[in-house]
Amino acid sequence: MVPQKRHTVSPRRSQSATSARCGLCGKTCKLTKTECCSTWICDDEDKYVPFSYATNSCSRNHRRYTLCGFHHTEEHPGRWTECKRCRDEIAETEMYVWYGTNDYNFEKLQNPPSYEPTLCSKCRKVIKLGEGGYSTLGDKYFCEACTDFS
Repeated sequence: MVPQKRHTVSPRRSQSATSARCGLCGKTCKLTKTECCSTWICDDEDKYVPFSYATNSCSRNHRRYTLCGFHHTEEHPGRWTECKRCRDEIAETEMYVWYGTNDYNFEKLQNPPSYEPTLCSKCRKVIKLGEGGYSTLGDKYFCEACTDFS
């Protein structure tokens, strides 16, 4: 894959000098266009601390936690909104819906499929897969409280 040229807006440009804004947070400084959908976004991946699981980077959040970003990374053809491969490759319907409807999207999935909530295999508490805080063992899911088996 040929690397795409990054488009940036100088942090010194005033708001009146450009109408470009981050499509997620609205900031006007230090912007770039996404590789997946060419939308203006904060050029802020340098803020992310590896393995922190922080969500403080607009750019990283869109690239990693949306169907748009997934579709582009996996090099699927066409638009993500109509991609059957994206649907098939994200095994859990709950995660497919989360990737398509969370706040890191510029465009949200219309008419997402319904799904049964994921329950802790031990205490039956609802687990929200898109929010983390759970563990798995085989095909079983465990909430944080039930993850400690000792």
